[in-house]
Amino acid sequence: GARTLFEGVAFTIGPGDRLAVVGRNGSGKTTLLRCLCGQIPADSGTVTVFGEPRRRDHLDRMGYLPEERGIYTRLSVIDVMTYFGALKGLPRADAKTRALQWLERVELPQVASWKVDRLSKGMSQKVQFIATIMRNPELIIIDEPFSGLDPVNTDMVRNMLFQLKNQGSTIVMSIHEMHQVEEMADRLLMINQGERVLYGSVDE
Repeated sequence: GARTLFEGVAFTIGPGDRLAVVGRNGSGKTTLLRCLCGQIPADSGTVTVFGEPRRRDHLDRMGYLPEERGIYTRLSVIDVMTYFGALKGLPRADAKTRALQWLERVELPQVASWKVDRLSKGMSQKVQFIATIMRNPELIIIDEPFSGLDPVNTDMVRNMLFQLKNQGSTIVMSIHEMHQVEEMADRLLMINQGERVLYGSVDE
């Protein structure tokens, strides 16, 4: 309607950087991430990725974990992950192999044949996280990556994010816990009521 969600929210993040987007509930963090992915078109301004205005084919080089979890509850875990891998351009056989490897890595090999609706919240979060990253995307956009995870699994996901950064992936993440921002991010963007109020390196 007539309400402006964002006005002049601009930022830059370089290859291999990690940007934390912070702000109060309702400040616009999730809407901003959706704009970056193209889920919500902006009325003005430009989203530039990989050095050029974002196009549909750029999405194959990106991974997005939304705040609202969206995996098909009546399918098996392996079928869902294979499907997501195929959406990102992997041959189905390769996608299935990678999915099984990732499930082993996150200590969930036993759930491959389970229907998704059998998973606990934490299990479901890990499955969707590895579905997001299993093609090694160059740009990863994550909304609340630790939601629903216990401390052990929070450490596991955090370590995988560090590994992805070391492999050259760029990461944009919405996080509430400020100690995680200090630990994980290079740069910080704080928004409030649709306006940028802080932006720069975490040390700054």
